Amino acid sequence: MGGFEELEHTADVAIRVWGSDLGDLFASAAAGMAHQLADPTGVPLTVERDIELAAGDVETLLVAWLGELLYLAERDECLFVDFEVREITPQRLTAVARGGPVSEYRRYIKAVTFSDLAVRCTEDGYQTAVVFDV
Repeated sequence: MGGFEELEHTADVAIRVWGSDLGDLFASAAAGMAHQLADPTGVPLTVERDIELAAGDVETLLVAWLGELLYLAERDECLFVDFEVREITPQRLTAVARGGPVSEYRRYIKAVTFSDLAVRCTEDGYQTAVVFDV
């Protein structure tokens, strides 16, 4: 089972993310980012978006995934809080994101960064730390 926690960071916002497999890691990273944007409690699942991405490596794919979610959230004026990763390899992702409107945002995330980004495979699954430019 994946999860996330906020990390102390000097200027930006960072989260540590873990998951039992890559799909779980990517879903946990998206949930962690949503939590940084706003309170995800009670967000209605009224918007659904299919997402297909490709990248040269897993770190670039993770940044593309979170960046796409940020773009769609801004475009659709909603917070995505439910993530179904349907297929994933280190270079490709097919997923569905669901969410809805929120009344108040905690902060605005400008971008997902590559700062010290390294997806690591451990005995328990996968883990990484993601830094957001706010």
